[in-house]
Amino acid sequence: MADRAALAAFLRARREALQPEDVGLPRGRRRRTGGLRREEVAALCDMSVDYYSRLEQPRGPHPSEQMLAAMARGLHLSLEERDLLFQLAGHAVPHRARHGDHINPGMMRILDRLEDTPAQVMNHLGETLKQTCPAVALLGDQTAHTGLARSAHYRWFTDPVSRLVHPEDDHAEQSRLMVADLHGAYTRDGGDSRAAELVDALNGESPEFAGIWRERPVLGPNCVSKRFRHPQVGLLELHCQTLVDPDQSQRLVVYTATPGTESHTSLQLLSLLPITQGTPIPGSP
Repeated sequence: MADRAALAAFLRARREALQPEDVGLPRGRRRRTGGLRREEVAALCDMSVDYYSRLEQPRGPHPSEQMLAAMARGLHLSLEERDLLFQLAGHAVPHRARHGDHINPGMMRILDRLEDTPAQVMNHLGETLKQTCPAVALLGDQTAHTGLARSAHYRWFTDPVSRLVHPEDDHAEQSRLMVADLHGAYTRDGGDSRAAELVDALNGESPEFAGIWRERPVLGPNCVSKRFRHPQVGLLELHCQTLVDPDQSQRLVVYTATPGTESHTSLQLLSLLPITQGTPIPGSP
């Protein structure tokens, strides 16, 4: 059973403990008290100010597990704090799988400071957990997918639209990188895992995947350059830098361009593009 009063007190305490600098926000001269404002937390949690405010009062609705997970990320909760949040809301504590979707506070702090850069947190199965706005502009909203399609590996071999972001000449190499990355996850997790489920599905649905999988490719250097096509800013050649969090089997992927190049100028223009909810993959119909 939910304890609304305790939930409200917990949310207020966590909001007041967070400083603007902790989440990549400017402090501003008019801020008289410490902590974040309710509207700032609501934006971080991807929910309306009214919804969040009612939870703190407490007179709000019974939040779903999806809403709680969003609040855990927005408030930069540790795993222990996330578990308490679920308990106070009357939900069962999420199973702590070895590879979970909870982004730890340290990774979130780094991502928050990259608001003008294409960057995203992904798990070992290629599922995007959080993106900056420039990453959405570059790659589309990759957090909106469900089921097996959450995995970029699965979409690459089953949905032709997902390939439009890269020039056709690069597709063969990208396919090998996708298979090699999934092969690494399968090797670590074993035959009774979500990685194995993806492999089984792709072997049955994609002859291209099955052919490359039989070769057992190994992933090479992670910091490689990649070419991207964008309908508004054109072709970009970007460097892909990856920071790995071994505790959560997650990675922070950051895309940068060499200063002084056309790609660098295009990347700056990309950060100025408006982002709307559910932005599709660039180049899709």
